[in-house]
Amino acid sequence: MAELVQYYGTGRRKSAIARVYLRPGSGDFKVNGRPFEQYFVTESQRSSARQPLLSTETAATFNVLARVSGGGVNGQADAVKLGIARALMLFNIELRKKLKAEGMVSRDSRSKERKKYGQKGARKRFQYSKR
Repeated sequence: MAELVQYYGTGRRKSAIARVYLRPGSGDFKVNGRPFEQYFVTESQRSSARQPLLSTETAATFNVLARVSGGGVNGQADAVKLGIARALMLFNIELRKKLKAEGMVSRDSRSKERKKYGQKGARKRFQYSKR
């Protein structure tokens, strides 16, 4: 029985988590079982998610299967981007230099700041009345 060759990478952004599998193939891209174009509606989301494959010129050599959960669609697109980059580095460590130069190796740790008590939001205060 032939063993399935695949490369796995986990991507996170804000509260979105993406589990990405790269399998040798023709360039088919599925997210949560749906076609890529159907899941990521805007062009900015599509280009963000596809960026590691395009910069390393491996878009036509891998089928991408991504499972995403949590967060919004933009955060999920960035999580898929990091997951693909990590999976590509497992495939070939030589690609790390190119991916790192374009800033796709490190996780974007920015997330929503918590609301504080006695305030309207994270930074915004309630209106102060002097008189």
